Amino acid sequence: MGSLSLEQLPQRQRATVAGIDWARLAEPEARRLREFGFEEGVGVEVLHRARLGGGPIACRIGRMTVALRRTVAATIHVAA
Repeated sequence: MGSLSLEQLPQRQRATVAGIDWARLAEPEARRLREFGFEEGVGVEVLHRARLGGGPIACRIGRMTVALRRTVAATIHVAA
């Protein structure tokens, strides 16, 4: 499987952050991602998606579980 966004990553499949489209994020969103530790080379896994379309995505980064809006998850490129 090639590069895809975190939003597209199947549940329970581990991947590595390949890049983040920082230009598409508002400064508070970008700062929050950096505080969570999102950067190239970090392992990530989608744990759960809200059943209602457009709801948040719960993912694991390191030992932390975070919820991201789908628009934010779409800016995070991963390699499985």
